[in-house]
Amino acid sequence: MLAGVIAASVLFVAAPSRGEGPAPLPTDPVLARLIDESLRARPELASAQSLVRAERERIPQAGALPDPMFQIGIQNDGFTSIEIGTKDTSFVSFMAQQTFPWPGKRDLRAEMVAIGAVVAEAQVARARLSAEADVRRAYLDLLLAREQLALLGRLDALLGQSAEVARVLYETGKTPQSDVLRAELERLRNKQRHLAFGGVVRAREQTLNRLRSRPLDEPIQVTTKFSDLPAPSTLEAQFSTARALGKSPELEVARLEIARTGKALSLAGKGYYPDLTVGAGIMVRGQLPPMWAVTFGGPVPLFSSDKQSRAVVEWRAREEAARKTVAAFEHIVRLRSEERHTAFVALLRILDVYVRGLLTQSEATAESTLTQYKVGRVPLGSVIEALTGSVADTRAYLEAVAAAHRILIAEAEVSFSETTATGEPRGAAVASSETM
Repeated sequence: MLAGVIAASVLFVAAPSRGEGPAPLPTDPVLARLIDESLRARPELASAQSLVRAERERIPQAGALPDPMFQIGIQNDGFTSIEIGTKDTSFVSFMAQQTFPWPGKRDLRAEMVAIGAVVAEAQVARARLSAEADVRRAYLDLLLAREQLALLGRLDALLGQSAEVARVLYETGKTPQSDVLRAELERLRNKQRHLAFGGVVRAREQTLNRLRSRPLDEPIQVTTKFSDLPAPSTLEAQFSTARALGKSPELEVARLEIARTGKALSLAGKGYYPDLTVGAGIMVRGQLPPMWAVTFGGPVPLFSSDKQSRAVVEWRAREEAARKTVAAFEHIVRLRSEERHTAFVALLRILDVYVRGLLTQSEATAESTLTQYKVGRVPLGSVIEALTGSVADTRAYLEAVAAAHRILIAEAEVSFSETTATGEPRGAAVASSETM
C-alpha cells in the first residue's frame, strides 16, 4: 500500500492550470453502470421528466382561442300560449359568440408557458446532476471503506508480528508476560474494529442499491480499488467559475424568470386594449320570415388605474426582483466554486506533505521501533504506538484523498451547499470513521 502511495506522488508535482478546461471525473465501467441504473430508476428524475411533458402540453392551451359560446333561447309574447309564428316578437334564437384576444396576447401567453417548460427542463438537469453526484459519492465511500478495511487487516498483520516477537522474548526471559498479553489485547481490539467496519462496507453497498432501486442485500462486484483513483491534482482543471455559471440549473431558472416576467409585463401592457367578442344569431319565427343579428363587443377599461396600470407596475417590480435574484445567484455560484477550489488546493498541499515524506517517515518509524523492541531498546508500548500511528497516518491520507474527490464531485454537481473539510456538503450526514 505504501509503495502505491509513493508511486502516485509524482502526480502531485505538476498541477494543470484552471484555464485548460474541465477534465472529466474518473468513471470506471462499474460506476458508469451504477450511474445509468440510478438515472433510470430514480423516482425524482422520472417525476421531473413528467412535469416537463405536462408543461409542454400547456403551451398550445395557452395560445388557443377562448372556447366559443353557443346558446339557444326562446322569446314569447305572453304566458298562456306559444306565439311563435303568429307574433312578430316571438321566436326561437340560435346564437354563437367568439372572443378574439387583442393581437399579441395569445402569443405572449404561449411564450410564458413555454418558458415554464424550459424551467421544468432545468429541474430535470438538476435532478440528473444530483442523482449522478449521489452515486459518485456513495461509490467513493464504498471504495474508501474497503480500503480502510484492508488497512485494518494490514494493522492486524503488524500487531501479529509484534505479538510473535513478544512471545519469543518472553520465552527467553527478555520481556515480561504482560507484553504478550498487551500484544494480544491490541489484536483483539483491532479485530473488533475490523468487524465493525465490515458493517460500514455493507452499509455503503446498501446505499448504492437504494440509489438504483435494487434489493438492499444485492452484492456489488467492484474491481476498482481506491488506490486506482487518479491523483486529485490531475483533475484541478475541473474547477471553472465560468463553467459553473453556465451549468447551474438554479441560475438558469433565475434567468428564465427574467424572461417570464418580461413577457408578463408586455402582456400587462396589452391589458389596456380590449378583447373583441363577435356574435351572430338567427331568430326563427315559424311561418314568419326569420330574423338575424350580429354583435360586436368588448370590455371597456374604465378602471384601468386600479387594474391594468397596477398590473404593469406589479410586473415591472417582479422583473426587477428577478434581475436581482440572478445577480444574487451568480454571486453564490462564484462563491461556492471558489470555496471548493480553495479547499481543494489546501487538500493538495496536505496530500503533498503525505506523499513527500510523512507516510514514508511514519512507516520507517514503525519498522525501526519494532526492530529496536527485538533487541530490548524500547518497550512494547512504543511499538504499538508506532504501528497504530503509521496506519492512522495512512488512513488520514486516504480520507484526505476522498475529501478531494468529494469536492470534485460537488463542483461537477454545481452544488449550492457549502463544502466541509471532509468534502461533504454542509449539513449532510457524514459517516463517522471513529470505528477505525
